[in-house]
Amino acid sequence: MRYKKFGNSDLETSVVGFGGWPMGRGHYGSFDDDEVVRAVHASIDLGVTLFDTAAVYGWGEGEKLLGRALEGKREDVVIVSKAGIPWDEEGGGRRRDSSRESLEKSLNESLTRLQTDYLDLFLIHWPDESRPMSVPMDAFADFQKQGKIRYGGVSNFSPQQMSDCLDVFPVVTNQVGYHLFDQRPEPEIIPFCADNGMGIMAYGSLAHGLLTGTMTPETTFEEDDWRRSLMAFGQPIFKGQNFLDNLKKVDTLKEMAADKGFSVAQLALAWVASEPTVSVALVGTRKPEEIQENVAAADWELSPSERAEIKAVVTG
Repeated sequence: MRYKKFGNSDLETSVVGFGGWPMGRGHYGSFDDDEVVRAVHASIDLGVTLFDTAAVYGWGEGEKLLGRALEGKREDVVIVSKAGIPWDEEGGGRRRDSSRESLEKSLNESLTRLQTDYLDLFLIHWPDESRPMSVPMDAFADFQKQGKIRYGGVSNFSPQQMSDCLDVFPVVTNQVGYHLFDQRPEPEIIPFCADNGMGIMAYGSLAHGLLTGTMTPETTFEEDDWRRSLMAFGQPIFKGQNFLDNLKKVDTLKEMAADKGFSVAQLALAWVASEPTVSVALVGTRKPEEIQENVAAADWELSPSERAEIKAVVTG
């Protein structure tokens, strides 16, 4: 396992991190809680140090399950959680609210569910444009003084929004969707983070399952799986002809990976993790047997020319 810092900060992470969205029941279909706990333990044994979750994953249940899995292992890991999307009831309406009151309530509830008295990294999940960015950043400064968070960051923020935050508080990361089928952060977000000493947390590193190499034209999703819409953050990667075309690209990537002795999932992870500004490539998994394959990708550091060659398969 390789380890990196978040930009210019002292916060260190394994380059492959454990993404907790799939353990939030009601988002990614059915799963076994005990198997998830075993997957978390296997990750730690193989050198994974960062575990990412959010209050809204499973409407709090994802944090509870992660807290159970990390019991007795707190000092060995970096725990990341996110706030700013309160909900009215389980499965009900959600809204963006980065007021101090909302963030403080969410943080305290997250600490209880995660069975810890501090978070290593606390993020605003999505930007709340109804108020100045100084409002949540002032709250972050107070949470840090109180010892409830070590560092603060943001998720899904634009360069201007990050700049507004940095005027008030030294956020160390922006967590954004970044993978071979979603390269939208490259023109502006990644350069901004590089220029301002921030690291990227990349979510969806395996294109939300598309780059696992297990999908076929017959793949369907359970009713409580968000991918059932066939859209992924505004991109129709699972929809109609786009999906079929993408599967052909995955087949080509499989061949490229096999020539190097790797799987297509490892190639996809290595591609993300080899971007210099990426601090951690998050992988959502619930099965212990998938962990070893994911972790092996950390040792495959691609050169810029190799990354460009792989990118060309997808972009043409």
